[in-house]
Amino acid sequence: MTGAWLLVGGLVLLVVLGSYLLGTANRLDRLHVRTDAAWAALDAALARRAVVARAVSGCLAPDPADQLRVLAERAERADRADREAAENALTRQIALVDRRELPLALAAELTDAEHRLLIARRVHGDAVRDTLAQRRRRVVRWFKLAGFAPSPGYLDIAEPEPGAVPRPRPSARVVLVDDDGRVLLFHGHDPADPAERFWFTAGGGVEPGEDLRAAAVRELAEETGLVVAPERLQGPIWRRRVAFTHDGVAYDGEEWFFLLRVGGGEPISTAGFTEGETRFIDGHRWWSAAELSAERPTHYPVELADRLRELAEQDWRPGPLRVVR
Repeated sequence: MTGAWLLVGGLVLLVVLGSYLLGTANRLDRLHVRTDAAWAALDAALARRAVVARAVSGCLAPDPADQLRVLAERAERADRADREAAENALTRQIALVDRRELPLALAAELTDAEHRLLIARRVHGDAVRDTLAQRRRRVVRWFKLAGFAPSPGYLDIAEPEPGAVPRPRPSARVVLVDDDGRVLLFHGHDPADPAERFWFTAGGGVEPGEDLRAAAVRELAEETGLVVAPERLQGPIWRRRVAFTHDGVAYDGEEWFFLLRVGGGEPISTAGFTEGETRFIDGHRWWSAAELSAERPTHYPVELADRLRELAEQDWRPGPLRVVR
């Protein structure tokens, strides 16, 4: 009788152990599948960055363009053993690119490619970490539950320092001019540096999928209360490329300016300000070109006084877009 109980106990133990080993093996198999999927996503993100890097090389001077193109092609062709070194060489070369010299759409594409690569790398790293931790367990090693599956490895790619890569920001702005040739400017400061105070035109960032004219009309209504038909805006008349920081975030900005003439005494309402705008905008007033030249307040665009005089001397006509500072 005792022997029978021992046999039953042994069978139960074998069933429990077998179930445990099977569950562990299945978990390890799922981790390997997860790691393979994460590598595929990482490989795709690396390939996309290489494609964008080649596109960027077309906007550079010959020497840096050749270096970037060669490194991008080398990273694409590298085998797994050499991939890490090739990708890091490409990362270092991309870091040397002055993104302010690129078209904003291409700069945004490059930043997006880098952001997606960063996410893919971290997802892959987490998958590798969890898989290796499971493979190191004694039960996995003793019973060889990993089978012939190769051990996954990390791909260590240098990441840009936080804030080192400016965030692309297209903006639509409105040069709002009254019958006396004065322009409406808002007064504000950088929330991260309240001592840095300046004047600027109405307008703001373009939302995803929004065209410039629609963004200008929307921003004008939010900031001044003036609701106008898009066709009333003239232009864009100016374009300004600027690198700046706001509230601790670095931006690569491209501003497109439209012209709108309004009658004198047009009421201005700031009731539509967003929460962020109420934090850093503390006033507004109408400025003439003469006042801007005489009082010399910090204002953007820097050339605004001279450009206002040009608008006063003659009506704006469609033609080459003027680049302003």
